[in-house]
Amino acid sequence: MTMNDSWGYNAADDNWKTPKTVVRNLITCSRGQGNYLLNIGPKPDGSIPEESVKIMTTVGKWMDRNGQSIYKSDKCNITRSNYASFSRIGNTLYMHVHYWPGEVVSLGGLRTQVKSARLLATGKEVKFEQEPFRVRFMGLPAKAPDDPVTTIAIECDGEPVQDTQNYVRRERPRLKA
Repeated sequence: MTMNDSWGYNAADDNWKTPKTVVRNLITCSRGQGNYLLNIGPKPDGSIPEESVKIMTTVGKWMDRNGQSIYKSDKCNITRSNYASFSRIGNTLYMHVHYWPGEVVSLGGLRTQVKSARLLATGKEVKFEQEPFRVRFMGLPAKAPDDPVTTIAIECDGEPVQDTQNYVRRERPRLKA
């Protein structure tokens, strides 16, 4: 993947990826146990473009706080959310919230029992309420506590499993007209 639209240095190419895009791509690769090759094209004098340095510095700081959710991650079968992506290590599910909704974050279809939850960057405990069709994480700050992506570490009683269709349709069938 390139940092902008060019594989090498191109002075006219200023379509840089945001740190959030780079982090999201990294999480996607991690979820499937892949690798993320990121191209940084040096200038003709061998120096690294300032924009590349800014992006990678932001991503590096995020990794300092959240890297444990990426390094040595296992294949993660939790994939469904409109505003988050996921990685997993053992029985710990990492919910990477890209679009912070405020004080409550929900995850639909998690069939595995949640034991505890915390904000990964700060270690602050997160209250949760688990229902048959969703888990709600409550009492969160109104503004995202981490940038560019906030991660919630969710400790489960087994490997996290998500069923967003079969269980819901069986337990709440559509009404026949």
